Amino acid sequence: MAKAYLGLGSNIGNRKENIEKALKILEAYKDIQITDVSSYYETDPVGYLEQDCFINIVVGIETSLQPKQLLSCCNEIENELKRKREIRWGPRTLDVDILLYENYLSQEEELTIPHPRMCERSFVMIPLYEIAKDIRIFDQNIRSIVEKLGQEGIRKIDCN
Repeated sequence: MAKAYLGLGSNIGNRKENIEKALKILEAYKDIQITDVSSYYETDPVGYLEQDCFINIVVGIETSLQPKQLLSCCNEIENELKRKREIRWGPRTLDVDILLYENYLSQEEELTIPHPRMCERSFVMIPLYEIAKDIRIFDQNIRSIVEKLGQEGIRKIDCN
């Protein structure tokens, strides 16, 4: 089984419910086991700013799926929750990104791992750090990446 990390985000409709539905769908895949789930974070939009705030989490999984098979599962989950791709970095019911997959590296247009902009985004790095304090990304310790990013635009929220 390979260890991977997924970033989930939503800013349309009931954001928490969208993420919880995605987690239930992930749990239903026989080739995926959720091992860690970060806290929920409300985050300001990035890129396209004329939209509502997001709720983001990071999920640790173990999977027997190959990276492109995992990408297909992520796309299926987005489709099931009616994601529309109209504006780059725009509003969405759900976004599921593969952040890391074991030691797999890919620069393909279809699938880039590690996720190409993850180290620039507090909404990815802070929840990832919460569940994976010892990983290295692009040959850097995650703690140093998080410290450089700071906490601006991200707020831990209670979703109980």
